[in-house]
Amino acid sequence: MMLLASDIEVAQNVGFGIIATIMVLGALNVVRSSNVVHAALSLVAVMAGAAAQYLLLSAEFVAVTQVLVYIGAVMVLFLFGVMLTRAKLGKDVDLNNDKGWAVGAPVALLLLGVMSYVLIKGFEDDKIVVSGKGNASAAANRALSDAIFSSYALPFWALSFVLLAAVIGAIVLARKD
Repeated sequence: MMLLASDIEVAQNVGFGIIATIMVLGALNVVRSSNVVHAALSLVAVMAGAAAQYLLLSAEFVAVTQVLVYIGAVMVLFLFGVMLTRAKLGKDVDLNNDKGWAVGAPVALLLLGVMSYVLIKGFEDDKIVVSGKGNASAAANRALSDAIFSSYALPFWALSFVLLAAVIGAIVLARKD
């Protein structure tokens, strides 16, 4: 059985729809969650969905960078910040602004409509040109990663140990129970 180009495009569209749905549900859960840790984990799902979208675009290096920088570093720092500030874990009734929904929902729908209109009008006749071979992007990814990690690998490692020592020191100072 041979796959045609149209079959691959359909599979990419289905994959995009599934990933986008997970991202939208995760983003809604970030906003409506009354538990800070659950909101942070939903944000991880949104960022992982963005990395998956990059994979669909054949931008593997950007996808890995998304995972390492945003999911790995930023979310770990966010969760450490939550733990070090002694934030109340579990449900917090003060996080929800029930009165703000009446103003926020119409404004969000208005912005969605304006953004959709601008995108549709701006790109209505454009076609995406797909090259036959992915060698150019693979070579560009290889050159970029070699340039970053060949001469700067040791400073990256040193910085990671300094950050690790700072986080351990902050935990020791903040948690004198």
